[in-house]
Amino acid sequence: MLARSLLALAALAALSCGDGPGAAARGASPSATSSTDTRSPVVAPTVDPARSAAEPAVPGGPPPGRPDSFANLVARADQSVVTVKSVAKQRDGRVVAEGIGTAFVFDPKGLLLTNHHVVDPDRGSSISITVGFPSGVDLPATVVGGDKLTDVAVIKVAQEGLPALPLGDSDAILIGEWVVAIGNPFGLTHTVSAGILSAKGRTRDEVVGLDPNGYFHFLQTDASINPGSSGGPLLDLEGRVVGINSAVRQNANGIGFAIPINMVKQLVPMLLAEGKVRRSALGVSVKELDADEVKRLGRPNKKGAWVAALLPGGPGERAGLAIDDVIVAFEGVAIDDPNALRWNASMFGVGKTAKVRVGRGAREFDLQVQLGALEQP
Repeated sequence: MLARSLLALAALAALSCGDGPGAAARGASPSATSSTDTRSPVVAPTVDPARSAAEPAVPGGPPPGRPDSFANLVARADQSVVTVKSVAKQRDGRVVAEGIGTAFVFDPKGLLLTNHHVVDPDRGSSISITVGFPSGVDLPATVVGGDKLTDVAVIKVAQEGLPALPLGDSDAILIGEWVVAIGNPFGLTHTVSAGILSAKGRTRDEVVGLDPNGYFHFLQTDASINPGSSGGPLLDLEGRVVGINSAVRQNANGIGFAIPINMVKQLVPMLLAEGKVRRSALGVSVKELDADEVKRLGRPNKKGAWVAALLPGGPGERAGLAIDDVIVAFEGVAIDDPNALRWNASMFGVGKTAKVRVGRGAREFDLQVQLGALEQP
């Protein structure tokens, strides 16, 4: 494992699960900074593309498949990772919170991904954001869009031609594969840590302290992720982003969590187009099945989302869904638990008609449901 720290910065009032600008005065849109940086543009390092991120094993060295070094991977990726500093002020100019986190370039046209809580665009005060590149260049940034319920935000700097990280496939990466995290833990800029992908599909029920209204399907890793790392990339051995480092479970030694990049890919077009996510809804409240309910409902197993309540006159009730139905598929995608249904239904689209596979007792059948708009919590 290669660890690399360049410069120690003072950590600025980090959040408990990361590093955002603090919890005070939430609710208003941010104000963009108007300063212009006249220094030289950010330039990517010269790296031989023929060299592999994972060097071949040597006699007496690591076993096959385990890299000797992460140096080449880090050299390629590091120039795309930035330090994010945010300062929130009240209308009278008084500073109410400061924070530090991480972001990374995903589009050469100046677009970066980070955590919502790092820039917190929904707070009740103005906020200025500065991103610092490894070259020493600092640029002002503005918030393009953010989604609190997934903790994802897109920010932008007024410079093009930036070195961008490719987005990978978080569904394809396997538990046990090597991953690398780059971030600014405790203000220690451009710190690199490595580990394996420990688990997939961690939910809000498993990661303590998350928004109960949120959508979480975390990747779990033992690559070190600490306050200040939030918003940084989790990379596979090809240097592709498979997750956004997001949360640390308090008092858990060596366990970190990242938002799967495939979830982020679904959100980015909406954030770029409207600055927010418009979610659709079935108009049902669903729960997990336990052994007692499986027996009572005559189901073959615990898979599916058990309909515990219906919105009166809502999309589900109008389509013929009933309490005690079990939703087992949505648009042909198997639904193993309520979290899968919440995510798929919310991303499908307001006003669109979805095919919903329903288990009612031992019988299964399809219903066509025209989805409504999800009310914001």
